[in-house]
Amino acid sequence: MSRLRISEIFYSLQGESRSVGFPTVFVRLTGCPLRCVYCDTTYAFKGGEWMAQDDVLARVAGFHPRYVTVTGGEPLAQQAVLPLLTQLCDAGYEVSLETSGSMDLEGIDSRVVTVMDIKTPGSGEMEKNRWENLQRLSEKDQIKFVLCDRADYDWASRQLHERELATQCEVLFSPVQGQLEPVELADWIVQDNLPVRFQLQLHKILWGNEAGR
Repeated sequence: MSRLRISEIFYSLQGESRSVGFPTVFVRLTGCPLRCVYCDTTYAFKGGEWMAQDDVLARVAGFHPRYVTVTGGEPLAQQAVLPLLTQLCDAGYEVSLETSGSMDLEGIDSRVVTVMDIKTPGSGEMEKNRWENLQRLSEKDQIKFVLCDRADYDWASRQLHERELATQCEVLFSPVQGQLEPVELADWIVQDNLPVRFQLQLHKILWGNEAGR
């Protein structure tokens, strides 16, 4: 039976992406090959608990959710996440996967909504972007840029236009909390008439940086 190293499983409001605001079960896997400078889940780099796939499914079912988000860390760093995603879809949940974009997206169940980061220069991990993953995304998926400053914004805007990202799927622009003022980013997006969705992290507005909410 497949096992996964799990950092935490909890029920909260979705703070990001298309299903923001909906009660959601989060399955956070342990481990990540990246070290983004703004990471807010460094506790998930190590530790965690080995759980059988059936036990993960049972824990999720106990919350009676509609939405389930598999996140990390970097969930795709564990190959056993692929059958887990399929089983979650088979159980009737609306499933999303949050990934850094540094791992191959091949093999993800087509029913899963993939929310893929593109790492900016300010993240410190821009060289880890796997641009070939773009061809694996569909209209239901989302691309996310987390922006540290104006330089990140200008770089992300170039990628948006040169790679025609908004014609492929929805694109999200988010400010790094404490580094880029949300109103500044909002003004830039409006001034440049960018075809992106401005996004704040709802969970941080409600609960700050408290984990497991």
